Amino acid sequence: MKRLLIEWFPAILMFIGVLVIWQLAVSTLGIREYLLPSPGSVVDAMLSSEIPWGKHILVTGTAILGAFLIAAVGGILLGTLTAWSNMVGRALMPFLVFVNTLPKVAVAPLFLLWFGYGIFPNMLIGALIGFFPVVINTAVGLSQIDDEMLDLGRVFNAPKWKVFAKIRIPNAYPYILSALKVTATAAVVGAIVGEFVASQSGLGYVIITSQSSLNTPLAFGALVWISILGLALYGAVAALSRVLAPWAEGQEN
Repeated sequence: MKRLLIEWFPAILMFIGVLVIWQLAVSTLGIREYLLPSPGSVVDAMLSSEIPWGKHILVTGTAILGAFLIAAVGGILLGTLTAWSNMVGRALMPFLVFVNTLPKVAVAPLFLLWFGYGIFPNMLIGALIGFFPVVINTAVGLSQIDDEMLDLGRVFNAPKWKVFAKIRIPNAYPYILSALKVTATAAVVGAIVGEFVASQSGLGYVIITSQSSLNTPLAFGALVWISILGLALYGAVAALSRVLAPWAEGQEN
């Protein structure tokens, strides 16, 4: 616990500093609430019983988690195929780059047209935004490996699949987990983009509806809940990386 407090103390201090400056700016400059509400007003909106926060958080959280899982599984599989065969890699990579360059906001209405309204299209939009880093990092992690390790596999006449399972995949853990951290935040963005385009529930829906009534504290409250969901997913991936690849933590720091 002491080590965690020391590790997170700078971040906690940063958050406290931002809140203090925010409150001072609102108080001293007399900024109207519909432009910039005070932190207290945001907290009141977040805890208001007039808004079914539990329902909206569950909807958005499900979309974020689904987007992350689709991007993670799909990205790792495509990255593995790319590293497994040079021919497959040459065929897949230009197409993946093309898909990644598509404007996601423009693609979102098409997903809604194809799959209808609901959580699933939002998952796909989030996955589309977050899968590319996983593909690239997986392929790089599986390919960039010491020749001595590969020579060791050849000495023991290990088949290609066994070299992948015993040498290449463990070597790729830090690369994959690093990409999953990026994907954890990208999935949040994608899910909210989907809710902005068309939704009847979720935190993105709360933000859209609050704009019509200039209820800025409510919009800020939804933003804070979105950030909490993103931090929770990022923290889960960071904890997983410490379990699967503890040797890489020092390199990242």
